[in-house]
Amino acid sequence: MKNFKYNVFFTIFTIMTSVLIGIILINNIQAYNSEKMRIESNFRRMNFGPYGRSRQSLDTRDRVFMDQIVYTIEIVNDEASNINSYSEIEYDTEEILREANKILKNSEESEKITNLYFSDYSYSIKDNTMLLVSNSPATTRLTELFKTSIMVLIFSEIIITAVTYFLTKWISKPVEESFNKQKEFIADASHELKTPLSVIMANAEMLESNPKEKKWLNNIREESERMNKLISNLLDLAKLENVENKETYEELNLSKLTEKAILPFESLLYENKIEFSYDIKENIKFKCNRDEIKQLIAILLDNAIKHSSSKGEVKVCLKQEKQITLMVTNKGKEIPKEEIEHIFERFYRADKSRNRDQNRYGLGLAIAKKIVENHNGKISCTSTNGFTTFTVIFK
Repeated sequence: MKNFKYNVFFTIFTIMTSVLIGIILINNIQAYNSEKMRIESNFRRMNFGPYGRSRQSLDTRDRVFMDQIVYTIEIVNDEASNINSYSEIEYDTEEILREANKILKNSEESEKITNLYFSDYSYSIKDNTMLLVSNSPATTRLTELFKTSIMVLIFSEIIITAVTYFLTKWISKPVEESFNKQKEFIADASHELKTPLSVIMANAEMLESNPKEKKWLNNIREESERMNKLISNLLDLAKLENVENKETYEELNLSKLTEKAILPFESLLYENKIEFSYDIKENIKFKCNRDEIKQLIAILLDNAIKHSSSKGEVKVCLKQEKQITLMVTNKGKEIPKEEIEHIFERFYRADKSRNRDQNRYGLGLAIAKKIVENHNGKISCTSTNGFTTFTVIFK
């Protein structure tokens, strides 16, 4: 489970961080390209002027548009000579000429915008004249943007870490609950299987020592039946949880299917002196799995009979309005409110000692819930005024 949480956290954190870094990179790249375009624009303006004039005809009014420090350098015999600055700041003539001569010596390009982060100057050479542009204003702006981006990244990473933590907790919660339920299921199933197996082994040993005692055989048979029923329920539940298609679903008359499903219980209800009634509307059609619906009705009726009081009553109702509704009601001991939310859990039993005597393992309602969910329905329970009602709604 810890590995799952770590993987979820790492995945979310990586995605969000990658998006953030991508946005910051794009912003910085756009700013860098904008600075390059600004220098290129000034090169064009200096070479041809705003109205197509040559660089020699530029006057002071044209230079107002310049937002970089620009030097015009005359080239004589392939060496830098005189300097004309278009800025009012002071400059070191020897340094500028030295930089210009270095470019003339080492560069084969007539125009180049150098790296604005690390190089001091960009240049353009034409007609024995070099335009030398200082990169320092652009470098300052880009450096400030980069520093701001780093601060934004650090602050955002703190927020991303917090958001990722809560998202991981939210995403992992249902998985963790399912994982814990699975562990509980395995523990409960192991416990339930261990008891009959221990009884069988003990009785088998007694039978070996005294083969004439038939009661040991009866005990073995009873415990074997209990274990067989438990395993059958576990297999049914596993089968329902692994359903991936609905090929076995068909359009059926749910009204007739319900009537047939309750027939086997009428004699049992009579024997237990339980009043039984039903209200089933005719010709309700529903696409479903025949065997699963019969099993659902059998589980709900069996549960109603087992929990009905002496001379109680059971009622089955099936109707269709906007949705198909199946209700099974019994009169008996109420289910406490705090237990209602747990009764559909596997191996949950309100009265464990009584249910164990009746070979009940708390799997019936879990199977019923899974059948309903496989048919895109919902099942719920209410217990008030001595009546407990299980309601199934099919869409």
